[in-house]
Amino acid sequence: MTPLSVLDLSPVAAGSPAAQALRNSLDLARLADRLGFTRYWVAEHHSMPAIASSAPEIMIGQIAAVTQRIRVGSGGVMLPNHAPLTVAERFKVLEALYPGRIDLGLGRAPGTDPATSYMLRRRQGISEEDDFLDRFNELMLLESRGFPAGHPFHKVRAMPDDVPLPPIYLLGSSDYSAQLAAQIGAAFSFAHHFANFDAAEAMRLYRDNFRPSPAHTKPYAILATHVVCAETDEEAARLATTVELNFVRRAKGEYLPLASPEEAIAYDYSPVDRARIAQNRARLTVGSPATVRAKLMPLIEATQADELMVTSMIFSHEARKRSYELLMQAFA
Repeated sequence: MTPLSVLDLSPVAAGSPAAQALRNSLDLARLADRLGFTRYWVAEHHSMPAIASSAPEIMIGQIAAVTQRIRVGSGGVMLPNHAPLTVAERFKVLEALYPGRIDLGLGRAPGTDPATSYMLRRRQGISEEDDFLDRFNELMLLESRGFPAGHPFHKVRAMPDDVPLPPIYLLGSSDYSAQLAAQIGAAFSFAHHFANFDAAEAMRLYRDNFRPSPAHTKPYAILATHVVCAETDEEAARLATTVELNFVRRAKGEYLPLASPEEAIAYDYSPVDRARIAQNRARLTVGSPATVRAKLMPLIEATQADELMVTSMIFSHEARKRSYELLMQAFA
């Protein structure tokens, strides 16, 4: 069986406080742990009313504390927003507290709009250049203590210094990200749920160009995708209307809490809106367990994914939990 994992953005439902979305994440993590999911990753997004997950390091610690077996990590920490030393120390602390259960997923984007990104970074000496590689190299040099004698950082230690960094995964949605993950010898997670680039081609580029590293001697590729599963195809399609309206609103720059299926069905969609929904359906798997499995298996085979990571932006928390239950049943 292909290992199954969870990517959780802590979605905020209309009419419900954002704090409840975080408590729902803890509840869903407990369920995922009992069901046998491999890992549970939480995202980093900022200034988005539909997403409560803004501090993944805090949520990772809380989730690891209420689960027993499942790996817990970031999907991901947006490295442009953080000093590498800060990332290193926070994840070493997590690894010290929950040894062998923490993952460090790193993203190249800020995970927000330009103004919010500026607020996050304004004391860091912002550059217009893409400085991800500089930050990543600094993180690796901290871990290996590779700064040469005479360098200002030579004596800096990421504490606790007797604890290794957790396994590193690079997140991406493009051919560049796939090849970068290969070149630095990282595991790779491809964001099929919002990528415009072909998932199979991204995975091929990653595997063909992979260079072994001390952390990863061979490639490991996770396919992240969006699934809405229910008892019947009809019920799944009803639940997925929330996803469709959310996608339409985001395309217009409207980052609102998730709408109920009733609100989504009653929405006055323009022809452009409906065209966008049709386009997004190629990245969204909706249906009963049998339908979902039939749709996902060719994708898994085409990408040769080592693991499937599923996100689900369903309005009802109980329906979202049931979606993951049915997904595990379909693949078990």
